[in-house]
Amino acid sequence: MAELDVGKHCEIEYCKQKDFLPFVCDFCSGVFCLEHRGRDSHSCPEISVRRDVLDPGVSALYPCTFQDCKGRELLPVICQHCQKHFCLVHRHQEDHKCEKLEAPKPRMVATQELVQKIVESKKNAPTSKGRKGAKNSATAAKVALMKLKLHGTGDKGLPQTERTYFQVFLPKGVKTSSLPMFFSSKWSVGKVIDFAAAQASLKNNNNVFTAKKLRLCHPETGEAFKMDACLQSLLSRSDSPLYNGGMVILEYLDNETFGVQDVTSYISSS
Repeated sequence: MAELDVGKHCEIEYCKQKDFLPFVCDFCSGVFCLEHRGRDSHSCPEISVRRDVLDPGVSALYPCTFQDCKGRELLPVICQHCQKHFCLVHRHQEDHKCEKLEAPKPRMVATQELVQKIVESKKNAPTSKGRKGAKNSATAAKVALMKLKLHGTGDKGLPQTERTYFQVFLPKGVKTSSLPMFFSSKWSVGKVIDFAAAQASLKNNNNVFTAKKLRLCHPETGEAFKMDACLQSLLSRSDSPLYNGGMVILEYLDNETFGVQDVTSYISSS
């Protein structure tokens, strides 16, 4: 069976390499291999001719091949994609409408649109003057979450997916007003209190009937959470009594007391 004659030989005399996908020069129409496809690499005769036609007195300048552009450069500025010469103004693919320019992928376009929408929304959003209100909001808590993750203490063996971070305000009279901590979202409020007390070296007499009890309280209403309530259930409630990156108050309460009275005294002292 006869062999198929596929490809062509490079026209450079000292090369003559056979390339199955040869390159044809747009200027001189010569056939070349990959190594000699550039006009400078095969000393394209048409480049010198065109330079002389444009300006016989200045043959060292390289003309821009972009449509209607008369710019010229002392050194060649070649697009690595289409292998054509351009001036500095048209050197980028977008500027000379490169035939090899790839269209942006749909995912990239969608990302750019999303970023643009976020930028526009930030421009039109009213500036907030009430920083104290923002500090106690869920939005501010999300921003503060990264800071809590940097400094929060807790059980290092807990999986990252279970960790819930709080700025824990400690009982009045304690030297340290608050500490960043993290707990498992699967723990009960009682276990959270026991762990926080151990972390802050607090006296914990929750097992003594007549003693004051350490209770975990809401940072806005002061309400004490039920000891057997699961932290995860509190986090998932629609009214969001707690949220990851927020604040909680730890305080000693009498058995007849259902929460702290003045929550601002804890927050403002931090």
